[in-house]
Amino acid sequence: MKKVVIFGGGSGISCILSGLKLFPMDVTAVIAVSDNGRSSGQLKEELDIPAVGDLGKVLLAMANVDEDFVRLLRYRFKKSGSLHDHPVRNIMLAALIDLKGDLTEASRYMSSLLRVKGTVLPVTAEKVELIGHGKGQEFIGEVAVGHNVKDIERVSYDHPIKVDPEIVEKIHDADLVILSPGSLYTSIIPNLLAPAIRQALHETKAPIMYISNLVTQPGETDGYTVSDHIKVLNQYLGERKVDIVIANNEEVDIKTSDSYTKEKKTLVELDEDAVRDLGAELEVSDIIEIDENGSIRHDALKTAYIVFSRLM
Repeated sequence: MKKVVIFGGGSGISCILSGLKLFPMDVTAVIAVSDNGRSSGQLKEELDIPAVGDLGKVLLAMANVDEDFVRLLRYRFKKSGSLHDHPVRNIMLAALIDLKGDLTEASRYMSSLLRVKGTVLPVTAEKVELIGHGKGQEFIGEVAVGHNVKDIERVSYDHPIKVDPEIVEKIHDADLVILSPGSLYTSIIPNLLAPAIRQALHETKAPIMYISNLVTQPGETDGYTVSDHIKVLNQYLGERKVDIVIANNEEVDIKTSDSYTKEKKTLVELDEDAVRDLGAELEVSDIIEIDENGSIRHDALKTAYIVFSRLM
């Protein structure tokens, strides 16, 4: 069975994984844990633990249990009080960190509970903060970084992080490494900041694939084209570069497009020549899906099939 390692965090990678788990491949998802917003940020500070929100989303995307159980773990408390806005999955992971010793072991246990097909690991089991470095100033925390990218020259962690050796082994053994869609500076790049991961990516024989974002993120990637995303990723990959890019070429109906324009989001422009000039092989397809809420997302099944076809 072919082995895939995918890096990311949040809704972007969760969508892709919901498709990948339907195909015969051994998938390892490595998830950023530097979030400091909403429930994750609150639990992070109150309990002195890594951010658990994105990891929880991914575990549920990879779960193979009945839908009622998934709905229970997704449930977010609505009434005011100490539990307001906390999803059950976050509280469960926080408890498991205490019971199992760290977030990595908590994830392993949660994976067995949810009958996860594959492996889900945090990029580190440590509590970390993302730092944006600008001209004479620093932006501390993932939220601040995401809102001030235009003033940031590079990002780092607040301290060197330890990476579980299993992640390094998985990269070495991989047939394909994927950088998932998602927040470029706050979900994808945080996985590339550890020297151990960059070294493993340099040493692996697996090609590196980027599944391009479909829309820009206000304040973070305004006006970015597909090649702009790749240039940033290449900067943090070090000696390796993106080898393969999956990008969308489908038009979106005006109604949906207008709703995104009001939110200052635009479709990511596919600049094919610029992508190829960066040395990346381009796979273009209509991979957009409009969900029941009118939101633009990747067609999980179609995107996963493209990935799987690369491994055949």
